[in-house]
Amino acid sequence: MTTISLTNTRSRRKEVFVPLDPANVRMYVCGPTVYDRAHIGNARPVVVFDVLFRLLRHVYGADHVTYVRNFTDVDDKINARAAETGRAIRDITDETIAWYHADMDALGALRPTVEPRATEWIGAMVAMIADLVARGHAYVAEGHVLFDVRSYPDYGRLSGRSLDDMIAGARVEVAPFKRDPMDFVLWKPSAGDQPGWDSPWGFGRPGWHIECSAMSHELLGESFDIHAGGIDLQFPHHENEIAQSCCAHPEGHFARYWLHNEMLQVEGKKMSKSLGNFFTVRDLLDRGYPGEVIRMVYLGTHYGRPMDWTAEKAAQAEAVLRKWRGLVAGAAPAPGPAPAVLAALADDLNTAGAIAALHALAQAGDGPGLLASARLLGLLEPQMGAWAEAAGPTEDVAALIGELLAARAAARKAKDFARADALRDGFAAAGVVVKDTPQGTEWELAPGFDAERLRALR
Repeated sequence: MTTISLTNTRSRRKEVFVPLDPANVRMYVCGPTVYDRAHIGNARPVVVFDVLFRLLRHVYGADHVTYVRNFTDVDDKINARAAETGRAIRDITDETIAWYHADMDALGALRPTVEPRATEWIGAMVAMIADLVARGHAYVAEGHVLFDVRSYPDYGRLSGRSLDDMIAGARVEVAPFKRDPMDFVLWKPSAGDQPGWDSPWGFGRPGWHIECSAMSHELLGESFDIHAGGIDLQFPHHENEIAQSCCAHPEGHFARYWLHNEMLQVEGKKMSKSLGNFFTVRDLLDRGYPGEVIRMVYLGTHYGRPMDWTAEKAAQAEAVLRKWRGLVAGAAPAPGPAPAVLAALADDLNTAGAIAALHALAQAGDGPGLLASARLLGLLEPQMGAWAEAAGPTEDVAALIGELLAARAAARKAKDFARADALRDGFAAAGVVVKDTPQGTEWELAPGFDAERLRALR
């Protein structure tokens, strides 16, 4: 069996992944708060951990992996959106979940095994909070229930922070009813126009952190294998999850491996509406970037490193995918992925290394191997290829370009420079970027590639 190694945020080192039960590998990834479109930073963990899901399914069997990703559908941001628009909360959350599914489907992400909505698990949250109160890890104050961080000695271990350092660096107003500035809300009261449920502490709603702890416990148990999400969730969300889960269920281990993807930039800058570089996934799709191309750009950077979305990377990804789709046209996939691709992914999800191995397969002309291996990364899937087909018969493009490059070389050899220059200019007009290098002639398709102009060069 393939050995998988993953960088565990909690231990800060790469560890061999050993599941608690190989017949029931369990993974939880924090999902979106559903009040608006997912931006391209939100999509990075979806794509990254989709590859992990595919890898686990390949190694342990599709029926032996459970992947849970939640929807937070009770939150103050949702309440604010309802107040702004005058719409019902359920209408907003239903619509946003549908958007999210459509956008992530477009990126080729498999649906998780279970996608719980927080509002469907309020009873489990109330029970968990009551248990924390009974065990002395939480207290009631002015209609709120708060977790007592001083009651959990390991608080801060995941993020590598001490409580005193956290307090010294805190810039938030501390509620007067908190025993400690870092204590966090498990339950809070709801006014008449806010969503709420009856509880032992009055009509109210859960805090954000308790939602994931309760849902993961109900669906995956007191101990499970992997918990993942963006690095922005490491503190306080994941730190708080660990504290309340380990205190509520001390006989369990909660999550054994913690994975965090780094942040995303756009053209070298932090994504910001004020800079005009803030994009939702739908923005990119509507601008003509195919979902498969977006996915390829994401996979070009290791998940543990900051990623930069650029138009140049997207153009390169599009050109590569067109070539690959031309190579595998009509091919049946090999029985399994190439060893080099599988080895790269098993080494801490080295997607960049896996893509390098895919390039080697393409260079060797191994269409079946390329097809089977690319699909382990969620690329070259049949349902993802409509964008390439719309640009023309991709199986003909590579052959035609090769024919025209040979004609250009022959014209140069015969000193027919007018024909060679006409072909050079024709390539540029058709959107084919040709580069003569010491290793030979390379080409790629630029955005706006025109197959008809290319055919006219014959």
